Amino acid sequence: MNETPEKPVAAKKAVTKKAVTKKATAKKAAPAEKAAAKKAVTKKAAGKSAPAKTATAKKTTAKKTATKKAAPAKKAPARKAESRAAMVRRAHEINDGLAELYPYAHPELDFGNPFELLVATVLSAQTTDLRVNQTTPRLFAVCPTPEDMAAMPPEELEELIRPTGFFRAKSKALIGLSAALRDRFGGEVPGRLEDLVTLPGVGRKTANVVLGNAFGVPGITVDTHFGRLARRFGWTTEQDAEKVEADVAAIFPESEWTMLSHRVVFHGRRVCHSRKPACGACAIAPLCPSYGEGETDPEKARKLLKYELGGQPGQRLKPPPDYPGQPAPPLAPPAAAS
Repeated sequence: MNETPEKPVAAKKAVTKKAVTKKATAKKAAPAEKAAAKKAVTKKAAGKSAPAKTATAKKTTAKKTATKKAAPAKKAPARKAESRAAMVRRAHEINDGLAELYPYAHPELDFGNPFELLVATVLSAQTTDLRVNQTTPRLFAVCPTPEDMAAMPPEELEELIRPTGFFRAKSKALIGLSAALRDRFGGEVPGRLEDLVTLPGVGRKTANVVLGNAFGVPGITVDTHFGRLARRFGWTTEQDAEKVEADVAAIFPESEWTMLSHRVVFHGRRVCHSRKPACGACAIAPLCPSYGEGETDPEKARKLLKYELGGQPGQRLKPPPDYPGQPAPPLAPPAAAS
């Protein structure tokens, strides 16, 4: 007789229990795997963001460095506001201080008569008085009078004044003013401003130099040095020479104009330079509202002093007897062609 065998109950139960355990284990492992995966993703993301963070830090550092480099240069101290009366009083104190410092102030062009001073002043444009003084001895040896200079061939005159620069324009002006002196003023230099400024190449500055130093007529000479210092001293804010002259003339009496011009120009050439004033070696520093624009260290400032204050020759080959410095050397002869 054939009988159908029965499945063992114990085996069936064991299989079922094993499947359940496997399912539970799988279920339990799923969150752990998810957590691990999530942790890996986070770590990867952090790794990616690190360079970005570093780049941001570098950018910030670079920005700070750029800002540091671009810091503006130190400016001179702002000028304190002062009344007109206080400014005028201070201006007179500055003039007194310059008079003590430069009792020997004088025109720094060599000349023997009004004509020589007029010619030398015209030649001094765009060059130094020293170069003019080194050039005029030969010039006046050949052309001592307006008549002689008016008759000089232009090319010969150009060669004589070549060291002063702009010799063609200056030659034309010298021949023109010499002819005008010969034809309109009897060969004599006029002693009036209105006459002088009609001569070729002669403006107010040149006329005031001639009037003040050859005729004793008071005048303010506004050259680059005078204009620069007048603004630094707070006497004017103008750039135009005639306006500067008018502003300064309103501060000082006429009797002071000529010598004031010499003192201020002396100070501009020796101490209060255009690019680097020697503030630390300046005798009138306490009176100057622009103190600090230049070198304030006394030792360094002393090294900036020029001419007699710096132990160097002056600009004149024939300085006045009371000049404390050395005469300037004559122009070196041209080198012989080899």
